[in-house]
Amino acid sequence: MRTSLRRLLAKFDDDYWSKCDSDHVFPWEFYRTIAEAGWIGIAMPEEYGGSGKGIVEASILMEEIAASGAAMNGASAIHLSVFGMHPVVKHGTDELRQKYLPQVASGSLHVSFGVTEPDSGTDTTQIKTFARREGDNYIVRGRKVWTTKGTIAERVLLLVRTTPLEQCARKTDGMTLLLAELKRPEVTVSPIDKVGRNAIVSCEVVYDDLPVKIEDRIGEEGRGFHYLLDGLNAERILIASEAIGIGRAALRRAVQYANERVVFGRPIGKNQGVAFPLAEAKTRLEAAALMVRKAAVLMDQGAPCGHEANMGKWLAADAAFQAADQAMQTHGGFGYAREYHVERYWREARLMKLAPVSQEMVMNYVSEHILALPRSY
Repeated sequence: MRTSLRRLLAKFDDDYWSKCDSDHVFPWEFYRTIAEAGWIGIAMPEEYGGSGKGIVEASILMEEIAASGAAMNGASAIHLSVFGMHPVVKHGTDELRQKYLPQVASGSLHVSFGVTEPDSGTDTTQIKTFARREGDNYIVRGRKVWTTKGTIAERVLLLVRTTPLEQCARKTDGMTLLLAELKRPEVTVSPIDKVGRNAIVSCEVVYDDLPVKIEDRIGEEGRGFHYLLDGLNAERILIASEAIGIGRAALRRAVQYANERVVFGRPIGKNQGVAFPLAEAKTRLEAAALMVRKAAVLMDQGAPCGHEANMGKWLAADAAFQAADQAMQTHGGFGYAREYHVERYWREARLMKLAPVSQEMVMNYVSEHILALPRSY
């Protein structure tokens, strides 16, 4: 699998990704190549046009894409299509699955994800976007941020409140998951200017009385938050794999430069002050990869994997940024030059410590659920 992917991904070098990033252009050629080769549907059930593989194979796919030099610009182009439709696979009606999953697996339908809001952040139970019932439709009003591919996607997995929070027995009740249209006059999409991953747009999206058909609801009304939880561990595993891929790309560049760059009559890689931090970066990446692979295997076996998925995400994000930062340091002043590409890896590796869950929130999880310490929030 890795050999096949590396052969395919070799068509898209660092210069391709640098241009996509600097020009803020979606990598359409890459996307179509991956779709035509059937990789997008790797984790989709075979009856809906996928390959029926598990999270292990999906994580290898995402790691190899990032490691090729694509980093997050490549991984994020297909990330949501690879596993983001898991709530539909698991909880959608037969009609919903038949209608949308084959299109996602083939790459013909782009799907986005609408959960985060400006005032709720990680505290998802506090979302304000509301959907009221009117006949055979929900009418959605509210605002989301950090909606990936918001200007490209035709549909969005949208988490809304259908019961006011104060009327719910539990904070996690009363939220519903809809597969809503984005290309509608009731939807206003505004790209967010950001520091990196600029080939993949991140957007603020305003929903101004958007109608969504009842049949485009995923599962039962009021159970949306619980359906999202099913995919959280998978998302952590995929993001962690992408982080490891970025770390590998950065380390490859750093080692190459350390072998070629001659200062004071010797390659700089001969100096332990340069060599040891790179050796440490390699060690950290390998250790993180083992934890992530353990989490993926457990998930595919149907075993609990929350501990491993969360710790794997923390370890991978930490290792990736350390590797990218050390790659910058190894290049010295040239690390700041775009032509060496490590600055792009550095910018994108930094994102992994923030999304989809911050390092601090992972430590909250470990403290409470693994060490049995008192809940801190």
